[in-house]
Amino acid sequence: MISANNVTLRIGKKALFEDVNIKFTEGNCYGLIGANGAGKSTFLKILSGEIDPSKGTISITPGQRLSFLKQEHFKFDEHTVMDTVMMGNARLYEIMKEKDAIYAKEDFTEEDGIKASELEGEFASMNGWEAESEAAILLNGLGIDTEFHYMLMKDLNGSQKVKVLLAQALFGNPDILLLDEPTNHLDLDAISWLEEFLINFDNTVIVVSHDRYFLNKVCTHTADIDYAKITLYAGNYDFWYESSQLLMRQMKDANKKKEDKIKELQEFIQRFSANASKSKQATSRKKALDRIELDDIKPSSRKYPYIDFRPSREIGNEVLTVEGLTKIIDGVKVLDNISFIVNHEDKIAFVGSNELATSTLFKILAGEMEPDGGSVRWGITTTRSFFPKDNTAEFDNNLTIVDWLTQYSEEKDVTYVRGFLGRMLFSGDDGMKKVKILSGGEKVRCMLSKMMISGSNVLILDEPTNHLDMESITSLNNGLVKFPGVILFTSHDHQFVQTTANRIMEIFNGSLIDKISSYDEYLESDVDARKRQIYSMDETDQDN
Repeated sequence: MISANNVTLRIGKKALFEDVNIKFTEGNCYGLIGANGAGKSTFLKILSGEIDPSKGTISITPGQRLSFLKQEHFKFDEHTVMDTVMMGNARLYEIMKEKDAIYAKEDFTEEDGIKASELEGEFASMNGWEAESEAAILLNGLGIDTEFHYMLMKDLNGSQKVKVLLAQALFGNPDILLLDEPTNHLDLDAISWLEEFLINFDNTVIVVSHDRYFLNKVCTHTADIDYAKITLYAGNYDFWYESSQLLMRQMKDANKKKEDKIKELQEFIQRFSANASKSKQATSRKKALDRIELDDIKPSSRKYPYIDFRPSREIGNEVLTVEGLTKIIDGVKVLDNISFIVNHEDKIAFVGSNELATSTLFKILAGEMEPDGGSVRWGITTTRSFFPKDNTAEFDNNLTIVDWLTQYSEEKDVTYVRGFLGRMLFSGDDGMKKVKILSGGEKVRCMLSKMMISGSNVLILDEPTNHLDMESITSLNNGLVKFPGVILFTSHDHQFVQTTANRIMEIFNGSLIDKISSYDEYLESDVDARKRQIYSMDETDQDN
């Protein structure tokens, strides 16, 4: 068990947390939620001991081991993948290295033998002989194949490093597991594996995530940070949402009844206060009026942007025809003779682990990259807007947010442009901030403003939910669901994909799997059989 006792954290004059008391018990998974800036990651750091509170204490059951997922991508570059994972249990790894050093001595003494025996006993009690096997199971489950297990971390790409660091946090059955955005940069297969791991995990888990489906799947409780307090709810994210909305309605209804009573008492007092025969009753009513207190209902600190994509023209029946598309990058054929037709009611999600292939396809469709072979033909009624995964180039300038967005608007009126920024929570002086200093989430909201102001009837979005908070993801999700045009998109957010897409595509080994279905139906279908067929065809081609 881990608990916070009267924890307060002040940053300058602002209290990020004020007298927080909460217990996290064994066998439960707690989703820590709150608006951007509410202090979710900071609270995890307080629990881990990385940050000391201004007041109060953190208590952990004696003898329990805490593991904390950190995104330290370069810290372990000179270590092998296997060693990096096993470092998740610091004491076990220390014993392993100490044993190896003793056994490597040329002048092995009796004292060394006694020390080695003690270490072997402790090693065995920690299930050390199974450590390498456990690490391999974690890595394989997250999609890091055996061929990578003894490579140096510096030779892995960013996505692979994220998975190794997650395996490190999960390693050794920690008693308390703190996970800060564990699904970031994970493909949907890895997220699904992690969900099952946490569902079957018997100890304490506290997780911060913007993935609603993930929180609904794994969480037994929800801890909501709002106004420097943390309120604990039994149940997952959807249960919290319904409970919090119900509580708000009940408080408003109670206040309405109190307001009606106050009005009734005030009218009686006004009518009879000057009437001698009614004066005693009027005095009684005044006392009753003084005793009525309205509940202080604070609106949530969460802010939802208003995302509404309105096409300037209706899309025709001919949207997009792709024939024989092929592209080789760094000697690898990422697109291999791909063909498909997009219809005017399609909202297509591209899923699977081959993110390079999807990003490459999107860049070709958006006209930002040329294919090595094949053709792309857009219908004459289509107007397109592209959201790239990497938006760095868009903001490498000294423009203010207002000036940056104005360049993409046919209407140059500042008030008109500011209206779109206001929908995306850039109000007042925010519009005068330089775009080059914006956070990742602010840049995404700018990109979505650009897409809204364009009035396009085809949207191409490559991981638009990255860097967004849960409120913005919900608003984007709702905006795409009601969008009357065509959407081609990819996202790691299961609920986002399930509720938006009516057609699923997956690029596997350069070839295309295409299915008209929801995402859940796609997962339940025999897609693996199609993948085996593609793989078999590739093997045959190589043999020939």
